[in-house]
Amino acid sequence: MTHSTTTATGSRPARLQLYDATAEAASGVVIDRYSTSFGLASRMLSRDTREHIRNVYALVRVADEVVDGPATEAGLDRELARTVLDELEADTERAIALGFSVNPVVHAFARTARTTGFGAELTAPFFASMRMDLERTEHDDASFDAYVYGSAEVVGLMCLRAFVYRAGRPTFDQAELVAGARALGAAFQKVNFLRDLHADFEVLGRSYFPGVDIRSFDEATKDRLVADVQADLDHAARTIRLLPADARNAVGLAHALFQELNDRLARTPATRLVTTRVRVPNPVKVRLAAQVLAGRAPLRSRATTHRPGGSS
Repeated sequence: MTHSTTTATGSRPARLQLYDATAEAASGVVIDRYSTSFGLASRMLSRDTREHIRNVYALVRVADEVVDGPATEAGLDRELARTVLDELEADTERAIALGFSVNPVVHAFARTARTTGFGAELTAPFFASMRMDLERTEHDDASFDAYVYGSAEVVGLMCLRAFVYRAGRPTFDQAELVAGARALGAAFQKVNFLRDLHADFEVLGRSYFPGVDIRSFDEATKDRLVADVQADLDHAARTIRLLPADARNAVGLAHALFQELNDRLARTPATRLVTTRVRVPNPVKVRLAAQVLAGRAPLRSRATTHRPGGSS
């Protein structure tokens, strides 16, 4: 779904330019407040591409908040949350079609969608996955795959459009890039599920991994899940070199940060994972960013060679 829109600053009326800039600034606040990892990685992008990535992240974050706590804390029950989510999707689709929304985050996202050339083929699966959080507390293999695709893989595809839209008909392997973007999105989501086992189960009452019960979570299960994440990370690593130069360092850093998190999860005993949220300390994030900028960050790390049950 491709929309034509004029991106040259001087060709848009002054008041609309001001609204565009305000909307994009609002999206920047969302990513800065919610994610140090993605915020750090996005700073390695050119200004224009960075704004597109922030616009995508902000809408994804706002939709996630409808189903993951703040809406409930504000007094919305499940049906009201579903209504709010439906309205957010409708506003998003309308803004992509018309080029305007009174919601600054939606407005910024729509500008990115119109400029980079995506629409409901990616937003519809995303909102479908968000609804699943209101409808399901456990998943089977089919629903898990659908959820990961809609909640994470399509976000990777939105970001990919932001990276390559200027290339026209890319000379690199588009199918390989698409597969890599999906793999990286899946890896990020699965890492988050593994890291947040306790909070998802105890606070939200959810169990994402099919057949995994936090009450009987053991080393063999942890090792299997870590290996699955590693396979996605390895797949994604092989495609980062195919990205436009503007995006390689940023995506490389995002990969390195989640590789580090997966390594730490691999080294954390299963009994601790179900009670503790593992994180990457900020000084380590800064070190990894410096390594990426110096061209020294490996795209493959220790997770496949960890000692099962080892201490962190």
